[in-house]
Amino acid sequence: MSLLHKVALSFVKNLGPVAAKSLIAYLGSVEEVFNASPEKMTRIPGIGEKRAVKWDFDDALRQAERELKFIEEHNIDVVFYTDTRYPKRLKNCHDSPVLLYAKGKMDLNPPHIIGIVGTRNATDYGRQLCRQLVEELQQYNVLIVSGLAHGIDVAAHKECVKLNVPTIGVLGHGLDRLYPAQNRGTADKMLENGGLLSEYPSGTNPDRENFPQRNRIVAGIADATVVIEASIKGGALITAEIANSYNRDVFAFPGRLGDEFSEGCNFLIRNNKASLLTCPADLAYSLGWEKNDVSKPVEQFMLPFDLSDDERLIMDILRQNNTPVAIDDLTLRANMPMSQLAMNLLTMEMQGYISSLPGKMYRAN
Repeated sequence: MSLLHKVALSFVKNLGPVAAKSLIAYLGSVEEVFNASPEKMTRIPGIGEKRAVKWDFDDALRQAERELKFIEEHNIDVVFYTDTRYPKRLKNCHDSPVLLYAKGKMDLNPPHIIGIVGTRNATDYGRQLCRQLVEELQQYNVLIVSGLAHGIDVAAHKECVKLNVPTIGVLGHGLDRLYPAQNRGTADKMLENGGLLSEYPSGTNPDRENFPQRNRIVAGIADATVVIEASIKGGALITAEIANSYNRDVFAFPGRLGDEFSEGCNFLIRNNKASLLTCPADLAYSLGWEKNDVSKPVEQFMLPFDLSDDERLIMDILRQNNTPVAIDDLTLRANMPMSQLAMNLLTMEMQGYISSLPGKMYRAN
């Protein structure tokens, strides 16, 4: 598909990611989206005449031509949602961006990803927890994702840079600027092992409404979200709510009663919206992660004779992965209906062949 047309999609006003994916699916390609008549679009379920007439595709193409020059001059990578490099965890979210702009050296599909969020008014207690968490996660081939805001976000990024842990900052504006500007030094260092990610083209200001949109990327790209200090209102709790809506794990460190910037964490734990973290090691244990061990011998494994053909296929897939596999990935790779897959997984778990983990993840025993 044409890079020009992919980029142009991000300039079509009033066209969200859900509708954009629907248009591409029904019309066959992104180019056809720009060539189709409004009448043809109105026949697509969920579109309608009122929506179709609002989309100015010609203006979007003109803006995209200018954006391509910016992309080339500043070494920006464009990742479309059909690309194999697109974050597979994020792709499973119905409202995931159609296109991402990336700058840096990043792998968007590493074995483990954790989102770290929290208050902009971090205390010494919060920064200390942040340091301890990143130090603990260093052993697990993990990518840390946050929003590069003041407080907990930038504390997480700084600790990653210090320990050479890959880290990505998800921005609520274009890659031609940085907000807040005080974090420019950290952002530059992140480009060597991670980098910056945004769904917004250059010229997009850090407007208030962009940040809740940004938060859904932080929540959707990660295996789990950790909240370190948060008030009862703010972006950290929004991210936690979004992660819950995506059926992702959420964890929170508790705080002292009465502390303003612990109220949000305590609220999440009290209302079963987040699992309690009392030490950083709890996180990896809860997710079923194992520490790196290059000297670990390769185990020889024979499939049990009493497995059905479907169960053998599932076991083969799980055995080919060193990390747990999400149920969404399993149904795609096994080419099996979700209901049929769920029944086989339950049977195999009851027989002790596999284990289920938080977040609808599975691994072979």
